[in-house]
Amino acid sequence: MGLQLGYHSSYTKTTLAYETPKLWTHTFGQDWGRIDLTVEMGVSYWKARRDEPDTMWQLSAIPMLRWWPNDAVYLELGSGPTIANRSEFAGRDLSTRFQFGSHLGVGILIQKSHRLGIRYSHYSNAGIKKPNPGLDLLQVAYTYRF
Repeated sequence: MGLQLGYHSSYTKTTLAYETPKLWTHTFGQDWGRIDLTVEMGVSYWKARRDEPDTMWQLSAIPMLRWWPNDAVYLELGSGPTIANRSEFAGRDLSTRFQFGSHLGVGILIQKSHRLGIRYSHYSNAGIKKPNPGLDLLQVAYTYRF
């Protein structure tokens, strides 16, 4: 389970996330670490600072690749589908409720069960329909692994 807090000067995002157990893993030789594949499913609440409509809900299921060069540090990359309850948010016409979420981040394993990371995230409809302004933010992610 995880909690993610995202910030942009025009809006914020709070996510409650569930990460699946590893779907695939590969260990590299010669001290190159390992790479894991999981899926991060989440429910998010977006809040705009001033522009209407000022709230939005979003569901996501994003495959995540994490490279662990050692047992304490990771780099992550993920992209996958999301669905929002509206196609307009924070004064922007997103054109579609269906969006893709993409993440690029880095983090550390604090203890065996606690992980802390920071990631850049981008949400857009990948040009399915115009306009496609996208939403960008910086997120802090905390994950507790059972």
